[in-house]
Amino acid sequence: MTQPTRILRNAALIGVSTALLGITAPMTASATTAPDGPSKPLAWAACEGTGLDPRQRCATLQVPMDHADPDGPRIDVAVSRIPSENPKARRGTLLLIPGGPGGSSLNDPSGKGQKLPQEVRDTYDLVGFAPRGLAPSTSVSCGLEHGDLATSRLRPWPAPDGSVNGNMTTARRMADACVRNGGELIKHLSTANEARDIDRLRAALGERKISAWGTSYGTYVGAVYGQLFPHRTDRVVLDSVDDPDPARVNRAWLAAHEQGVEDTFPHFAAWAAEPGNPDRLARRATDVRPMFLRLAARLDREPVPWPGANPAELNGNVLRQTMLDSLYAPSRYPTLARLIRAAQEGTVPPAPPAPPEAVLQNVTAVGAGTLCNDVAWPKAQGVYEKGVAESRAEYPLTAGMPRNAMLCAAWPYPPREAPVRITDEGPSNVLLVSNERDVATPLAGAVKMREALGRRAVLVTVDSTGHNPYLLNGNACGDRTASRFLATGERPDADTHCG
Repeated sequence: MTQPTRILRNAALIGVSTALLGITAPMTASATTAPDGPSKPLAWAACEGTGLDPRQRCATLQVPMDHADPDGPRIDVAVSRIPSENPKARRGTLLLIPGGPGGSSLNDPSGKGQKLPQEVRDTYDLVGFAPRGLAPSTSVSCGLEHGDLATSRLRPWPAPDGSVNGNMTTARRMADACVRNGGELIKHLSTANEARDIDRLRAALGERKISAWGTSYGTYVGAVYGQLFPHRTDRVVLDSVDDPDPARVNRAWLAAHEQGVEDTFPHFAAWAAEPGNPDRLARRATDVRPMFLRLAARLDREPVPWPGANPAELNGNVLRQTMLDSLYAPSRYPTLARLIRAAQEGTVPPAPPAPPEAVLQNVTAVGAGTLCNDVAWPKAQGVYEKGVAESRAEYPLTAGMPRNAMLCAAWPYPPREAPVRITDEGPSNVLLVSNERDVATPLAGAVKMREALGRRAVLVTVDSTGHNPYLLNGNACGDRTASRFLATGERPDADTHCG
């Protein structure tokens, strides 16, 4: 498996989220945009790696490291493309904006892009990219300790008694490592800069406007791009929609896991109590939640050794993190059920596979830099102590993690600009697609994005469970609606429910 493929596959492991108040004045779009006309053409060549569609070609785009200094140092952004399958029907380019931060869409033209219906693949060139900082683009790394790369460490789970002392210590250690090893580029990772890179890519492709399909964090990137460059957007689908709260940004996304788990866990519990399910855990769905909470509390007190895993034990927080990961899609439910059953018996399954450490270092650094540069986090430990205590009382399944301190609590670099405020200024060309039950981007966040965009957007609510409804965890109605919009521009006249 190639490095870009590994990055894409493992981006969901990071799920790191953060933010508070931006302090410095924002750069204006007019001061940082690319020319309206075509720029230097991209030099397309064969892509590295195996398993790719032979039609996919790759190129390198050079962009300013600092868009406020367009004549300063440049960095590389790796891009890919599969041309329209029917040039006579071609409308333009559909940019596949990845989730994360830390995700890549470089291989998506060969991957999920081929799940698009034929009429969409005829309408657009499919273009993917590895965002700034992410290999094979010019890359960054924080050089974190091995233990700090554990998913249950990257998510700020408090101590079993609710203490955040260890989280604050971890935040300082990880932030210090990013300062030592991240170089100048880590200071220039942000959502707004990714949006500016996208506009450079639009110009290099020779497009006056660009369409986009953004997923998860990519929905925020797409919304920011549409705010900074509204008249350079054509048709925009935002799939699994983030809350655009300009005061908290990424910190609101972390907090959203409280509601996301509450929305989704009952669906898992019903599955785990179904007769005939080989991974059945209980006779009644109502028994699954107390079973999980009792087991997590027991593992807090008595962890089970887990050789080969990181950390090398199954403790309460590892179980909680596995629960969070498994609720991303019903297809992952058996992983959680089997871990619960093994832990009840005092055993563990084989250690889960881990990505190569260099890849995980890179993905983590991109996530950290973006989340911490987008908006300032509170520095005071008391803010997190109060939030964790309230969260634990109201949302016991997530044990206070969604309001706890990530490494951004110790990030030494102040934001270079305020978060972009999403507004209703711009063309009415956005379709939002959100599942009713999504652990990572709950429907409540999509409603807030819909409110922010106003007349610019229509929201399609899908009665389904999982992350990324369009063509993955949604339903036929939602898929048809999004595909029709991309292919024809036809969009529902008002917000729509797909039952």
